[in-house]
Amino acid sequence: MCIRKKIQKIATNLGIEDIMGKKSLDFSTKLTDIITESLDNFEKDRAKYKDIFDKEKLEEYEDDPQSFKSTVLKNECPIIHSTLHNKRAKELDKYRYEFSISDPNDLLIVVKKLCCFSEEYYNNFYNKDSYDAIDNYKKLKFSELDTDDYTVYGVIGGGIKSQMLYKVYPSVFPNRSRGAMWALWYLADKESLDCKKNSEFLMIDVEKSITQQNYFYPYELFAFYAHQIFQMLKQKAEANNVYIDLEYRYVIVDAFMSFIAKQHEEEISLLKQQIKDGGYGYA
Repeated sequence: MCIRKKIQKIATNLGIEDIMGKKSLDFSTKLTDIITESLDNFEKDRAKYKDIFDKEKLEEYEDDPQSFKSTVLKNECPIIHSTLHNKRAKELDKYRYEFSISDPNDLLIVVKKLCCFSEEYYNNFYNKDSYDAIDNYKKLKFSELDTDDYTVYGVIGGGIKSQMLYKVYPSVFPNRSRGAMWALWYLADKESLDCKKNSEFLMIDVEKSITQQNYFYPYELFAFYAHQIFQMLKQKAEANNVYIDLEYRYVIVDAFMSFIAKQHEEEISLLKQQIKDGGYGYA
C-alpha cells in the first residue's frame, strides 16, 4: 500500500472524514475558534524558545557552557524545565539523572546545530508555494536531524529537539510529542503496519509486557505523516471557508493530534498505571 493510501486510511480511522465533513451553520465558527485557541496556547511560551535559538547568545555561552546548561536549559527551556521538575512522574528519574551527568559543551553544541539547521532550512529550503506538494518523506530533507550530530542521548532526543524546532518554526517542523506518537497509533487503528514489533509508532515488548512510545522513531518519517495529515485538515478547512495561516501549519496538526490522544487518555493512564504496578500495559 502506498504511503498516500496509508495516510488516507489513517484519516478515515482518525475521524477526519467524518468529523470535519459534517456540515452545519456554525461549523466554520467552531473550527475558527479551535484554531484561534490553539494559536493562543502555542504562543504562551514561544518567546522562551526563540530566545534560546539566538545565535549571538549561543556564541556568548561558548566561554561558559555550564551556565548554558544550568541556567538556560534547566530553568528557561520550558520542556526541559517541566521534565526535570515533574517529581510525580518517577519514570522521569532516568532523564533527571542523564541531564545531571550530561556534558554542558555537548548540550550547547547540539542546540547551536539545531538553531543553525532550522534557520538555514526555513530561509533557504522552505518554499511556502511548493512545500505542501511534497509527496515523499525523503524530499523533506530531515534525515540529518536523526543523526548523532543533533542528539545528546538521554537528554536531547527526538521529542525534545522537535519541540524546540516546532516552537521556533511551526511552519516546517512538527512536534513529535509523546501524545503525537500515541495518536498515530490510534489513528492507524493499532495496526502493526507490517512491523515485526507489532507497531511502527510504539515499542512493544510482548515478553516483558511493556509498551511505550517509539523514542527512536525517525523524525523525517514522522514529519511526513504530519505533513500529509495537514493536507487533509487544510482541505477540509478550505471547504468550509476557514483560513489557516501556513506560518502555523503544524500548530493545527499538533492540536489535532493532542485531541486524538486525549480521547484515549483514560485508557492510556490506566495502562501506564498497570506498568507501574508490574502488570501489562502501555506507556
